[in-house]
Amino acid sequence: MAVYRTVVVGTDGSDSSFAAVDRAAGVAADASAKLVVVCAYHPASKHDVELAQDQLGGEAYQVVGSAPAEDTLQSARDRAFREGAADVDTVAIEGEAVEVLHKVVRDRAADLLVVGNRGLNTLAGRILGSVPAEVSRKSGVDVLIVHTT
Repeated sequence: MAVYRTVVVGTDGSDSSFAAVDRAAGVAADASAKLVVVCAYHPASKHDVELAQDQLGGEAYQVVGSAPAEDTLQSARDRAFREGAADVDTVAIEGEAVEVLHKVVRDRAADLLVVGNRGLNTLAGRILGSVPAEVSRKSGVDVLIVHTT
């Protein structure tokens, strides 16, 4: 059985992504591995944010700007410690979630990537693709897709 040394998990601040953080923290704790919590973000104007929220409603989880990303990461870090992870780093990077996650996996030589399943079965996910589907297709490391919905 593989022993994971570095676990990367993505979060966007949604309940679904925090459930993935909880699971990743448990895996990291069990393996005495480093946990790296990643938040990809896009700077956006207030108008862009309001427009996205109007169009997406309850699906508007995208993190915009680095301040919300840092807040999200602090909450995720606190959760990870509560779940038993002892060695936790956080990273906020501007960019698209899939590309950012793959960059962090490469840069940190991670051996496990954890994401929530949110978006896999939505209409938008089937048409546009989803983060869990994309990372599972493109990842060169083990991927744990956590059932969060």
